[in-house]
Formats: sequence, C-alpha cells, structure tokens
Amino acid sequence: MAGNIRTIGVSTGGGDAPGLNAVIRGLVRAAIGDYGWRVMGIPDGFDGLIWPEKAREITEKSVSGILPRGGTILGTTNRGNPFQYQVEENGQTVTKDFAPLCLENLRRLKIDAMVVIGGDGTLSIANEFFKLGMKVVGVPKTIDNDLSATEVTFGFDTALQVATDALDRLHTTAESHHRVMVMEVMGRDAGWIALHAGIAGGAHVILMPEIPFTIQHVCEKIGERELMGRKFSLVVVAEGAKLPETDASGKPIPSAKPGQVGNTIAYAIRDYLKKDVRVTVLGHIQRGGSPSPFDRILATRFGVAAADAISRGDFGMMVCLRAGEVIAVPLQEAIGVYKTVQPSSGLVRAARGVGISFGDSA
Repeated sequence: MAGNIRTIGVSTGGGDAPGLNAVIRGLVRAAIGDYGWRVMGIPDGFDGLIWPEKAREITEKSVSGILPRGGTILGTTNRGNPFQYQVEENGQTVTKDFAPLCLENLRRLKIDAMVVIGGDGTLSIANEFFKLGMKVVGVPKTIDNDLSATEVTFGFDTALQVATDALDRLHTTAESHHRVMVMEVMGRDAGWIALHAGIAGGAHVILMPEIPFTIQHVCEKIGERELMGRKFSLVVVAEGAKLPETDASGKPIPSAKPGQVGNTIAYAIRDYLKKDVRVTVLGHIQRGGSPSPFDRILATRFGVAAADAISRGDFGMMVCLRAGEVIAVPLQEAIGVYKTVQPSSGLVRAARGVGISFGDSA
C-alpha cells in the first residue's frame, strides 16, 4: 500500500486523442474522492517538469464539464524528451539531459507519484524515469490502437467513427460522379483505422502497412467493378502504407510522407486508368472533437484504475484493457512492441469475404 502518498501529478504527452480529458477527470475524482490526495497538473507533457512554474493544482471543479471535450486541458507535446532535450545555445542546437532537473522539480512540487498518459514514446520516457526512482503509473493513449499490451486504446473508436462518417459521405458523391475516391487515414505503423473504417464504410480497396500491394492490383479491382457496371470505387489508405517501387506502367513511384501517400496513389491510379480520381486526407480531423461514448467510458475506467494502482503501490506499471477488465502490466512489457494487423486474421478474412481488395494477389 502507498500510504505515504499525499500529492500526485498527471501529464499528457504525444499526440492528442479524444478521451484524454475523461482520463484526467476520472483520475482526479478518484484521487480526491476516494483517497484524499492533492492533484497537480503538469502542462505540455514532460516540459512541465522542466519548467515547473507552469504546474497547477487540479480540483474537482477544474474537471467539471470536461468529459465531452476533445484535446487535453493540460496541453501536450510530442517533441520533448527530457533525456535528450534540444535547445538553442549561441545559435546552435545542442542536446541536454534534463532528467535530473525533472526529478528535482518533482520534489520541489512535493509530488509523490506521477500518472503519465501517452503512447509508446511517452511511456518509454516514463519507464526511464521509473528506473531513476520516479513513482509512475502509465495510461495508454493512441488513436492508432497499436499498443500491444491493451486490447484497445481510447481515442480509436472516435477516430474510427470520424473516418467511417467521411467514407459514407464520399460514397454518395463518388457514385454520383462515377469517380474513384481515395481517402487517407492515420496509421503510420498499423492499419487498424483503415481496416475498420474500410469494412464499416463499404470500401472496395484497403491499403495498409501490413499487406504489400501493387498499383496494378488496385487498378484491376477498380476495372472489375467497371465491367460489372459499378463506375465508382472507394480506396482507403493508411498513411503508413508502404508504396510499391513502380506504378502499373512500370514507372517509379516517388516516396511520400504521411499526408501525401493518398495523393501519390491517386496519381498512379489516374495515370493508368485515365479515370477521374479525387483525394481526401483526413489528417488531424481524426484527433479532434468530442470523444465517443465508448472512449469516454474506457478513458474514465483508465483514470480511476491509475489512481487505484497508485494506492496499491503498483509503480512502473501501465493500466490496460484485457478480456473486458482493466488491469495493470509492467511498463517494460508494454512498450516497444507495436500491435499490428495480422494479414491472416479473421478481420482481414471477413473483409476479403465481402469482396474488399488489399491490393495484393490474394
């Protein structure tokens, strides 16, 4: 039992996700109501421990009304690693280790334990702090749903709803104008959003990092639909989809960054089929807005579970969802291994079963 806990801190790091505020709310209400602790909000990820003057107390009043709000009331950053922090000195960029400063500032703020909410990068940093003596509990967060230790992450369901709604809207305009519509969604290392949204939104082609594809096979699928009198097609592309070296005509395909992958594929389809192709890149629209009921509930459970973990002294752990229950697993086991879509999975099989192509020969 962690009977010596009086004040806890909470921070949000990495990209924002719908449900972050729900985690903060659940944590604060459990910490104050169940355990009588004081809660300090650390702004902008670990930056708030480098500059502790920005820290502020969070009360039950502070979290009133934030359950349906997107984003995070604490702010976030995906650029600040205290162990390798880049600063400008005399016109040059230098790297400094601010980890000792963060630990000292934690003591100055009289914070006994930290709850760190973030993805793999943020939680990896939290684990390094744990090795240095910080009492820390992690909460997994990513809309990509690619953290291996938990069955699902909050933010994914909301992002999926946004992507599916967009695909539904593209469906009607694509059919009306006899066009190919390419929609790029997030998913740099895993294709969960692309796969789920593609199935839910009735896509005809899904392209994602886990399954190699060719432009030739994509165009063949579109051509098959044309022969059946279906003069439109919907192609969902994960931003991390690995582009083939050449297009259907054998011409080299240029490399593309996230946000450009959909356009690159669209140009290749247009060039080969001589067909009208339009592109929609959802980008950060998937991160914003009010979280879905599922994400609000899961995030609330994670927040309360993080407070419970601190009360038990379960430091160096991360809360996660397994078999419908929220448990805690070691941070060391939770980081560094991405949960990717298995090409032989039942979900991929179901997609193929209803006629969806993955741009491969299967």
